[in-house]
Amino acid sequence: MWVIKLGGSLYRQPSLAAWLDQVACYGSGQVVVVPGGGPFADQVRAAQDRWRFPDAVAHRMALQAMDQFGQLLLGLRPDLVAAGTFDELREALATGRTPIWMAGGDPAVAEVPASWEVTSDSLAAFLARRLGAERLLLVKSEAPGGSTAGAAELSRAGVVDAAFPGYLAGGAFSAWIAEAGDHGQLRDMLYTGASLGLRVLPEPARAPRSMARV
Repeated sequence: MWVIKLGGSLYRQPSLAAWLDQVACYGSGQVVVVPGGGPFADQVRAAQDRWRFPDAVAHRMALQAMDQFGQLLLGLRPDLVAAGTFDELREALATGRTPIWMAGGDPAVAEVPASWEVTSDSLAAFLARRLGAERLLLVKSEAPGGSTAGAAELSRAGVVDAAFPGYLAGGAFSAWIAEAGDHGQLRDMLYTGASLGLRVLPEPARAPRSMARV
């Protein structure tokens, strides 16, 4: 099973529809989609900057922002299905469908720290650990060059959030970062286990607080 996070930065990328097409065509019964926050999360950040409410409030709002982006994805591909709990995710996969995780409705997310150090990157890793996934793919508008990079290094560069290295280090899955134009390689990744994008290597989390885009 695979967890694929479609980053909110794809909101402005024409390839978003192509990623959804690939996931819908080839991911049935084996892929869970995690939506980023995109412009909806940006509004949460802007509101917090203006009104200075606590991070715990912003965290709850950001989860709803992910759900809003998830609803947008469902609007583009109605053959995908919303799933907000572990049981709903498992049922969708068992019946050959491709679920989009609605994190705002999942009570298990209460285990995740309410901080901007946790964005949809770490939430996707949290879900991959929880589901026992084999691979996690983070799809962003751009990916760093090279074939491999350490998780803490990527966190310091703002590519992934500050909590991500810890979630990766505690998981049994491999993690990769792809960029907007890589959608044509998804079928091979799902069917043959081929590499796709940058391999993220687990290492101890030493990264500072980050405001990485979700």
